[in-house]
Amino acid sequence: MADHTENAHSKSAHDHTHHGNSDNGATAIDPVCGMKVDVNAGKPSLTIKGEDYHFCSQKCHDKFEADPYFYMSGGNKKKAETAPKNVKYTCPMHPEIVRDEPGSCPICGMALEPMDGVASEENHELVDFTRRLWVSVAAAIPLLILTMGPMIGLPIRQWIGENIAIWLELILATPVVLWAAQPFFARGWNSIRTTNYNMWTLIMLGVGAAYGFSVVATLFPGLLPAEVLVMGHPPVYYEAAVVIIALVFVGQVLELRARERTGDAIRALLDLSPKTARRINDDGSEYDAPLENILIGDRLRVRPGEAVPVDGEVIEGSTAIDESMISGEPVPVEKNVGDKITGGTINKNGTLVMNATHVGEETMLSKIVAMVASAQRSQAPIQGLADKVASYFVPAVVAIAIIAFGVWFFFGPSPSILYALIAAVSVLIIACPCALGLATPMSVMTATGRGAQAGVLVREASALERMAEVDVVVVDKTGTLTEGKPSLTDIVALAGDEDELLQLVGSLEQGSEHPLAEAIVNAAKEKNVALSETSDFEAVTGKGVLGTVSGAKLGFGNWALMQQLGATSDDAQDKAAALQEQGKTAMYLAKDGDLVAIIAVADKIKPTTKSAIAALHEQGLEVIMATGDNERTAKAVARDLNIDDVRAGVLPEDKKALVEELRAKGKKVAMAGDGVNDAPALAAADVGLAMGTGADVAVESAGITLLKGDLTGIVRARKLAKTTLRNIKQNLFFAFAYNSVGVPVAAGILFPLTGALLSPMLAAAAMSLSSVSVIGNALRLRGLKL
Repeated sequence: MADHTENAHSKSAHDHTHHGNSDNGATAIDPVCGMKVDVNAGKPSLTIKGEDYHFCSQKCHDKFEADPYFYMSGGNKKKAETAPKNVKYTCPMHPEIVRDEPGSCPICGMALEPMDGVASEENHELVDFTRRLWVSVAAAIPLLILTMGPMIGLPIRQWIGENIAIWLELILATPVVLWAAQPFFARGWNSIRTTNYNMWTLIMLGVGAAYGFSVVATLFPGLLPAEVLVMGHPPVYYEAAVVIIALVFVGQVLELRARERTGDAIRALLDLSPKTARRINDDGSEYDAPLENILIGDRLRVRPGEAVPVDGEVIEGSTAIDESMISGEPVPVEKNVGDKITGGTINKNGTLVMNATHVGEETMLSKIVAMVASAQRSQAPIQGLADKVASYFVPAVVAIAIIAFGVWFFFGPSPSILYALIAAVSVLIIACPCALGLATPMSVMTATGRGAQAGVLVREASALERMAEVDVVVVDKTGTLTEGKPSLTDIVALAGDEDELLQLVGSLEQGSEHPLAEAIVNAAKEKNVALSETSDFEAVTGKGVLGTVSGAKLGFGNWALMQQLGATSDDAQDKAAALQEQGKTAMYLAKDGDLVAIIAVADKIKPTTKSAIAALHEQGLEVIMATGDNERTAKAVARDLNIDDVRAGVLPEDKKALVEELRAKGKKVAMAGDGVNDAPALAAADVGLAMGTGADVAVESAGITLLKGDLTGIVRARKLAKTTLRNIKQNLFFAFAYNSVGVPVAAGILFPLTGALLSPMLAAAAMSLSSVSVIGNALRLRGLKL
């Protein structure tokens, strides 16, 4: 505890000393939570500089031990005064629903999700639905064997007898319909109550009718007219009810898992901040305190290689900070006393002392987290094609069932009430197609598998659907259009030979920690240039480096360093300006007081970028570049690549604003990026396209990830999306077409010709045929050429 002794005596004693109590003995106040503690009850305690501290629990003891200064200086009370409000919960389908606690959406029945995008505990709905899925599957398999076995030559019903088979079906189906499907019935009832007819309405009506009719037929077979009996036994639809429920649960569990992963983007962002910060206390002692205990005004030490813990200002030291998280640019930025630094950025070389100016939710990183969470909420799943069709199909089916009931009741043979009931129930049963549950998942599963083979990873089905409609692609520059790291591009020799100059500057930069030094040293190694020892090496803050190589005194850096050395030339400045016009960083090399070379470094454009942009233009897409880099560099890259529009010097919130501006104009926007600074825009776009070579948070914020990290993946993703959407529409046609034909037949339209109502065998065959058609059509996507 030697480090943890700051201000122990300055704290007023009444919080910690024992207070006499004639009944219960001495008590003390827990400095962490403020509860009264009986000091004789064997509770945890600590002694610091002769002063005793007593705690109500081990948890409070550990919190205090990790950061005594925070509690002894009253930091916890200051923090409590500015604590954020509680998290709100909203519906992913209906963002207008906002509640203080988790629960279900009153409109669609879906579980509400935290508005900050991060679930603090496990997803109870996913756990519950997974359990219900396994129960449904466990019942569906033996039911299918019982009902479909005879069709494939397995006479299981003959072996056990038809009556026993029907009772077995009832026993297997009852827990699935009455327990497992309960959430579906709740949503179906909600859809009717709110007149938002959708898939849940169909499922509730179809499953309810199939199960209800089957139970009546099983328990009271004598109520059914002889015409509907099959070999003397009543028709039952238990397997249809259970298979529909199982199929829907498969889709629901897949969707819940995908939605749970949207929180991964937020978690990846939060992981960029260190868990602790090295606080320098008032008495000069220092230790690593939990990040959540850092307050505005705290002095913090940031050592080389560490992440800056919070936003602040440099008050001591100098260094280069990797700010690619914010700007996306690969070249670290020099920071000196008085400069602002951002939490989550990386300190490359020097040691800093900083003053915390923004903490908690006020830091830049927390604001990026909030933007990503907000964008993900606004990106509610678009209403599925199945639901759109269902909104018309459901009322039509119900109307047909009512009409069929009325026609049979008033004009049917005796007993007309039974014929009327059978016709109405048959309509509702056949209107709930198994194929509808397969239509979208089968196409998506096949497409995602085919996409993965071509380096296009699809995280959510809705991203594929939206990608097919995109007309604008916004691209980040660094790491998306370019390699994402600086490399040597030019050596302009003003005196001497290029290889000799590379040998001199490479030898000098061996000892430098400057980020551009690596590009120069790597270039020398690639050309097999032998590097020499450097003596008298010195880094000149904000200017460059000095040193002696092979007896020659060298200076390498910016124009200010050349002026300091007296090695200047107007001609050299003109040549450097020409390189800068091309978006390159130009530096100067002086040898023994003379300017001998201009060395240029740049982030090279990927070899595939130009052809990919041309292909996107051929598909009719507009390409806009949004970059944190300066305007001159950005325009140079845009000219070279024939990009339609450029937005330079933009921050993360500017990229998100650009996406929202385009969407407000009615454009369908895809955003391609690879950095933390791209995450809010990736989440806000209709489709986020992450470069697989980039930051984890970019990948987690995007709907589609391009594994190979180049723009040709966008061309492949769009072709995959357009083909998949077409395939889903074909599947929905197959699913609904059979039902559209089956519904009037079930209503009894053929009775005048055949003298019989729809055979259950025929209904089963129609259902099977529609499912086989959907599966066969979806599997065609495996052969798609990308």
